[in-house]
Amino acid sequence: MDDECIHGLEGKLCALCYPKVITEPLVPVKKTRAPKLSSLRDPLPTAAMPPARVARPVRVAGAPRPVRAEKNSTDNVDEQRVYHLTHISNLAAILRDGCLFASAALTTRPAVDISAPATRESRRDALVAGTERSVAEYVPFFLSPNATVWESIRADAADSRLALDAHGSEAFDFVMLVSTVKKINDGLVATTMTDASTTDDETPLVPSLVAVTNGDAAGSLTRFGATAATAERMLQTLRAEADGAMILEAELLVPDAVPMELVTLIGVCNDNVRETVRGILKSSAFKPKVAVYPPWFHSSADPQ
Repeated sequence: MDDECIHGLEGKLCALCYPKVITEPLVPVKKTRAPKLSSLRDPLPTAAMPPARVARPVRVAGAPRPVRAEKNSTDNVDEQRVYHLTHISNLAAILRDGCLFASAALTTRPAVDISAPATRESRRDALVAGTERSVAEYVPFFLSPNATVWESIRADAADSRLALDAHGSEAFDFVMLVSTVKKINDGLVATTMTDASTTDDETPLVPSLVAVTNGDAAGSLTRFGATAATAERMLQTLRAEADGAMILEAELLVPDAVPMELVTLIGVCNDNVRETVRGILKSSAFKPKVAVYPPWFHSSADPQ
């Protein structure tokens, strides 16, 4: 067969008779890989993705501190703060006396008395369990700045334990005298060693001990811890209570008087009251810290 094509071209390959074969480029097919086992797990934190932070629990102001796990699994109650509420009109007289006196030891009533007459009478009649002393012979302290009696004043709520003077006062008219269990216990020991009297056989007299209650000290169902061991156990129970309700009713009772040097802090509502308190303290030998802490002076019913 001649090399001549039908198109009359000799010795040449006709492009029409012999077209070039066009090969299409192969399209690579992506392979689907099975996920690695590590990709099925939570990714490890990297510099670009820091580990998630664990949210820290929020503590309500003034609330009792949570029980810390100690080596011996007991709560250290020495750090427990205690609070004595008084009207600012009473502060100058307290500083002049140099002490917070128990109700039974007062020769004149305070300028503004918080307790109703019936409350004072019931506390004179009630005895501290295990002693022959009445509740009125002790200086009372709250174990929380949100104690229910104080909340009644803050919320202007009816409370038979309170005098009309207390109901007629605003929360910012009051101040909180603050100490700790350790400070008071150490102060009682120091006072005893300085002023201790002795019997005929030269045996030192043991002073009355701090007492702790799980409710209103004049209440008929109230339990007392009136020895060092039972008071400590009562405090541990109150601090460990899940809902914290009982500690709002509880009291710490100090016999006879509390020297003002054992008061380490005066809590006030605002800057104006702080300046007033600082003015009262100028003529006094006692110089506790004066701190503005509004949450102590607002009712829990107030909008936050």
